[in-house]
Amino acid sequence: MNVETRVKVMESMYVHALVDSVKHYGQQGVLDSVIENKKKVQLVMGKKHAEQFGITKPEDVFAVLSSIFNCTSWEIGEINHGFQAKAKRCSLCACAKKVGTESPCDIYCLNPMEGMIKGINPQLNFKVNKTLWCNDECIVSVTEEV
Repeated sequence: MNVETRVKVMESMYVHALVDSVKHYGQQGVLDSVIENKKKVQLVMGKKHAEQFGITKPEDVFAVLSSIFNCTSWEIGEINHGFQAKAKRCSLCACAKKVGTESPCDIYCLNPMEGMIKGINPQLNFKVNKTLWCNDECIVSVTEEV
């Protein structure tokens, strides 16, 4: 098996492992509690996680994580007092929908990104406008407090 095929298989296995955990957390009735507890940790550890990935700018959180995990591709655009990230596809979200689990968006994508962004600059607002779970695109706005 060549390296490219191996990477694609590993990416697929990673997505399926995450979806499987969401499925089991949901079945056990603890998903919301796990999301809440993990978010607290992600907000505390965000700066360290960003440093581990070599991320120094908030908008790079989207680009770097996309390139590492190849789950989605974010388009970054400037908005008043910040930037907006948009995605039109996500293999994690699509897989979770096929399996019939609850949304994996917060626990494995949005909360970790928010933690890293606020770890880089605690003054930034991180607002999820839409997710692919319920819409045809995911939109996140990151803005300075005005």
